[in-house]
Amino acid sequence: MPLKSPLRFVLVTAVLAAVLVLGAVFSLALGSARIPVPDVVRALTGQAGTGPFTTIVLDVRLPRVLLAAVVGAGLAVVGTVLQALVRNPLADPYLLGISSGASTGAVVVVVLGVSAVSMPFGAFVGSMVALLVVYSMARRGGSMTTGRLVLAGVAVQYVLSALTSLLLVTSSDTQHLRAILFWTLGGLGQARWHSLTVPALVLLVGLVLLLALARPLDLLLVGEEGATVLGLDTAKFRAAVFVLASLVTAVLVTVSGSIGFVGLMVPHAARMAVGASHRALLPVAALGGAAFLVLADLAARTVAAPEEIPVGVLTALTGGPFFLWLLRRGRRTEGMAE
Repeated sequence: MPLKSPLRFVLVTAVLAAVLVLGAVFSLALGSARIPVPDVVRALTGQAGTGPFTTIVLDVRLPRVLLAAVVGAGLAVVGTVLQALVRNPLADPYLLGISSGASTGAVVVVVLGVSAVSMPFGAFVGSMVALLVVYSMARRGGSMTTGRLVLAGVAVQYVLSALTSLLLVTSSDTQHLRAILFWTLGGLGQARWHSLTVPALVLLVGLVLLLALARPLDLLLVGEEGATVLGLDTAKFRAAVFVLASLVTAVLVTVSGSIGFVGLMVPHAARMAVGASHRALLPVAALGGAAFLVLADLAARTVAAPEEIPVGVLTALTGGPFFLWLLRRGRRTEGMAE
């Protein structure tokens, strides 16, 4: 599956990288304490010495910007892969209940008082259970329709949200309440240097593995029968990639909470820019997701300053209308096909 144009891929990558760098610089400069951009550059290059500006830039804002980039890239990559696996443009870690499942799994671990090491495992189990339930409900009679997939995802998401709300109501521990609200709304305010290592490594390994699987992902776009004829064991391949996608989502959710619609919007924009070949689509989606969430987090911190809007709320406000547009577009396409 060829690229739209190699030159176009290079240009799109360069533009997204520039947007990401500019967004990161402004995120480091803007906030409750505004820091001039030259001072930000001096702090990053080690020329500013010690001082309040250096502490704010290096110890407070830089980990948050890097975490936003990692989480945004990861969600966009997972959304891209899920849309290929189920051959549905509405697939997304949030809409399919994977993010909600991971959040609920992490919350259950917190409420039970298990050690922090078990939190990623709880999130992974929750995401896998949610994905298996949605997939089994949507796939009936050997086929999967957009309507069934969306309804199954929404239903599972509502059940998991209700379970999380029940834990919120019944818990009397203040720490539990804060943790549940964090995973429900999504946010990057808890970013620290020590919380970056695992998500960054998981994203890097996951992206490398998925790039190695770019050709099988492309084969799925021609249909299950066509992919089987071309030598792909679609059942085993889907199962393996579903596990990988759930693992990446679970790790991201443990550090950012449930942030929706990034994995829905960014893959569509990337596909329009460079085409459907996953060898080009995956890196472009990763860059686009990183830039998008860095800018969204900047807006969340500055739009209602000094108050901070949870970034998950902001992405939902932008992703909801996009989701409705996709549904309307799909309905028109179905009408034309008929």
